[in-house]
This record gives sequence, C-alpha cells and structure tokens, in this order.
Amino acid sequence: MRKSAAILFAFIISQFQAQQGAYYQQAAKYKMDIDVNAEKFTYQGNQTLEYTNNSPDELNVVYFHLYWNAFKPNSMMDQRVGGQGKNGDSRLQKEGVSRLASIPKDQEGAQNIHWIKQNGKELKFEIQETIMKVYLAEPIKPNSTTTFTLDWDAVIPQQIRRSGRNNSEGVDMTMTQWYPKIAEYDYDGWATFDYVGREFHAPFSDFDVTIKINKDYVVGAGGILENPAEVKGYDAAAKIKADKNKKAVWRWTAKNMLDFAWSADRDYVVKSFDVPEGPKVFLVYQQNDKTKVWEEAQPYVTKYFQIMNSRFGKYVYPTYAFIQGGDGGMEYGMCTMILGEARDMKGLMGLMAHEGAHSWYQQMLATNESVRPWMDEGFTSYAESYVMYQLFPEELPNPFAHSVEAYRNFVKKGIEEPAVWFGDHHDNGTSYSFASYVKGELYLVQLGYIMGEQNLAETLKQYYDQWHMKHPSDRDFLHIAQKVSGMDLKWFHNYWINTTKTIDYGIKDVKYEAKSTTITLVKNGQVPMPIDFNVLTADKKVVTYQIPLNMTHTWKGKDLYGDFKTMPYWPWTQKEYTLTIPYTKAQLSVLGIDFSQRMADVNMADNIVEVK
Repeated sequence: MRKSAAILFAFIISQFQAQQGAYYQQAAKYKMDIDVNAEKFTYQGNQTLEYTNNSPDELNVVYFHLYWNAFKPNSMMDQRVGGQGKNGDSRLQKEGVSRLASIPKDQEGAQNIHWIKQNGKELKFEIQETIMKVYLAEPIKPNSTTTFTLDWDAVIPQQIRRSGRNNSEGVDMTMTQWYPKIAEYDYDGWATFDYVGREFHAPFSDFDVTIKINKDYVVGAGGILENPAEVKGYDAAAKIKADKNKKAVWRWTAKNMLDFAWSADRDYVVKSFDVPEGPKVFLVYQQNDKTKVWEEAQPYVTKYFQIMNSRFGKYVYPTYAFIQGGDGGMEYGMCTMILGEARDMKGLMGLMAHEGAHSWYQQMLATNESVRPWMDEGFTSYAESYVMYQLFPEELPNPFAHSVEAYRNFVKKGIEEPAVWFGDHHDNGTSYSFASYVKGELYLVQLGYIMGEQNLAETLKQYYDQWHMKHPSDRDFLHIAQKVSGMDLKWFHNYWINTTKTIDYGIKDVKYEAKSTTITLVKNGQVPMPIDFNVLTADKKVVTYQIPLNMTHTWKGKDLYGDFKTMPYWPWTQKEYTLTIPYTKAQLSVLGIDFSQRMADVNMADNIVEVK
C-alpha cells in the first residue's frame, strides 16, 4: 500500500473509532467553605475543584453554571416568563406578569466571581447570563486532572422558584443551585443550557462542604453530616460549638452524586429512622399544626423505599433527606426540597414519592433532563404511580389509569407539543408538563402493553443494572427494551416522542352468526398499535385475543393481565381488521378493546360494545 493511501486509511479508521469510542464520563471533586450572613441573606464562598477529563478530547475552555443570576429583572428567565404570559409556569408569573420583574434590588440573586485560577494561574472568564465561560491557562488533556480555585460572594435571591430566602411557608433559606457548578461535558459537548426555569445536568462529583452560619440555625442537606455533636438538631446530647461571632460550623460530605443542596431555618426539627437494607431517612421540617402529617410518615416512607428498591433497583446512597423548603418539590443529590404543609398523608406521600423517585430517574440514572425531560420526569412519574397504587390502593384497572385519562382529556385541548423538545423550549407550561411528565410516564405504560409487563419489568431492571451511576440516553434504554422483548420498537419511540400523533382504534361493526361472531376493527388515529381485544362472556369469563402489529416482528408472548390467543398480525398500513370469534350472541356480554385500559386511546366511545 502506498504511504499516502495508508495515511488516508488510518485517518478513516481513526474517525470511525472515534465515533464508536468507549463510554466515558467526567468526574469532579468539590471542597467548599461557606460563610453565611443570615441577617443580610448573603454568603462568602471559596471553592477548590479537582476536575478529571476522562474524555478523548483536549479541553481548552470550561463552563460553569451560575443559576442565581437568573433571579433578577430583565434576566433571560424574566424575559422568557414575560414572553410566555399566562402560558408560562404559574409559579413564575401571576396573571401573565413575570414575578421576577418586581424583585427588589436588594433581593436580586447574584453570584459574583472575584477570581478563578487553574493550578494557581489566574484565568480570564466572561459571564454570559447564567453561564460562565472560562479560558484555560493550559489545556486539560485526555485522562488528566486539573485544579480550579474560585472565590465569590452571593446574594440569596427572593424565593421565586426552587431557591431563595423566606419561602411561602416561612423557611429562611433554600440553598439550591447555589454555587458555581461545572457543566457536564460528554460526546455531545458542553451542556451549557441557560437557566430559564426548568432542569439541570451535571457530572457525578464528590463534595466536602463546610458551612458557617448562626448557631441557632438547623441545616438540612443531601449528604453525610460529619459533626452532628457540634451543631443543632441532630444529636440530643450535642454541645454546639460557636465562634466569637456566634456562628457554628457544619461539615457535610457526599460521594458520587450530581449536586449538593441544603436548607437552613431556626425552627427546623430533625427526625430520622432506618429503612431495612437502607437508607437512613431524615425528615427536616418546621413542627407545627400545619405539618402534623409528617409525624405519621415513617411507615409510608419505609414501605416506599422497600418497593422502589425491589422494583427499580437498589438506592445506592447511605442517606436521604426530605426537607421542607423550596416551592412544590425539587430533587437534588440525596435529598429533596418540598413544601411541607400537606393536608393529608396521601398528598404528602405523593410529593415524597415523586421527588424520591428522582433519586433513580435523575440522580442514579442521570439522563440529561434539559434535553430529555420525558425520561427524567416521565420515568419518575411512572415509579410514583406504581408505588402510590400500592401505598393507597384504589379500584382502578391499573396503577396508571389516572394518567391515561388525564392525557386523553388534555389532547382534546389541541395544544400538545412533542416530548422530544428541550425542556426549556416548550412554549406552553401545561404542554411541557404533559409532554414530559405524562407522555414520559405513558411511554413506559405503552411499552408494558406492547411487549408485556414482565418484559417491561425486566427492561427496567437491566436498565438500572447497566446504567446506574452513569448518563444514559433514550437510545440506551430502547436498546435494552428491544433486546429483552425481541421486538422492533423504534417505530413506537418515534411516534410517541417525536410527534403529537395519537392512538385511536374502534369497533366499527359486529355481525352475529349462527356459531360465531365477526368483529371489524378500525384504526382512526395516526399511531399504529397492537390490539388486545377482549371478550366478556355471558358466564363472566374474560377471553383475550392478541392482534400483533407487523412492525414489532416478534409478538408479545405473555402479560400480567392474563392469557391470550394470538391472531394474524395487523399491517400498520391497513385501516381495518376483521376478527371472527367462536361465540354466538347469546354467549357474549361485552366486546372491547383493551380491558386493562393501558393503551392511550384518545377516543374510548367506540371501544366497547355491550351485547344486548
């Protein structure tokens, strides 16, 4: 081979190998010292960050998130909310007017970077709204580690969304998205999404955080408290150590998690208990008449973690904290911030179940939720529905019946947006919620219907086994689902995630013969599906006929919802399908499509025929 040809061939091979390279993920170690001025709602911060580049790429710049810069008038978040008007997030606007536009000057969020250094050399940086771009003194080569040091001060913003001072339930400080956080870098490049209200992404990191704050405060956080005997709230025999300024020092550590969040209030109480086979759970809240239901939470939370560990994979961290703070609920590493004034146990537990499930589908299985919010919120909502159905049983055909019905009603409004859109780029807040939470949940529900609940359970197990503590994508999940089921499922993924097309099947005609009955089914919607056609006989027996969809190429073999007889497949291009069953009219009571009510058919009016 001529030398030039050999060089060209080697280049082509190297490019192919680069595209097919082994999976990698970046790593970080934070050490932070924080000095809080609780009276002025400010703090001074110092950070040392060891950053390891496990990618095959040489990095010449890095990016940090400065989320609190969003909480001020005319920020990008303010502009986005103002542009959406009444269609925006109801927590960010009132009557279509952005709440950020009226934040007083002294309560605007700010993260003021004094300097940043790399291995001791001061670096040039520029602030682009909630993103800080840093120009490196020396490139970070593949498989090498560099050390950044930063010094900054911050103003804790008025509590509008997730973070801030003096929330609606009187919690003094909810400290989330509070420190300069290095952005994730992967095969798709830097995840430098402006913060305009929705989701986050980050590399797995270790944290060593020292917080100095007035000794009368109790701190709740996601991590391990290293000195409970020196601070208030965690040890009945504690002897609080305070300096001349009446400040105590809290030392928190955590390993291999995405984010560190904490909250502080003088009226917090701390309750703790151990879940068999882990984790140790902390409840951190203001104890008063409005939070009485927290006193009854322990057996529900215990059972919750046991179900989650059994069904979705074992929670890997040693502790988890439910902390009263924030607005609604928001998940972070080893903790969640939730509003605490619940009216009843089911309401409180529903919030805990959802936010706790994010420890699986956002923390351990750390998808990029800014890009694929339906995997984060949707899979979490699936787990929430699954567990709540067991904690608070209802007479429903399946745990997800409420979600299917909610989706069916929402579609009628005509404002649906595709789930594939980036989280912050949905134009309507309600449409975002249904695209991410509901359609993401129903993605799994439909898969259970298509390939059988046992195969779905096995898919979720293998997904956890192969990808927990990593950054999976939808392609990784779909690969496992297809391998477990033997089916081609790409068609479903495309329809359900990339489009707003809908499922709509119906019974068009029924003809009763002397020894049989012939049913004509019709596909009125744009999304093809296999059909479970059910018969309730006059003697109250349910008989199921599975009509496969040709595109799966392998048919469902079993399902938790009962045995079935498999019929010839229905080509996806064919509008009608005729089915003959060996029952006379006198032997039949009800004919119907999908008695289990898992299939998200948008028009149920023609799905059932009562035989009279």
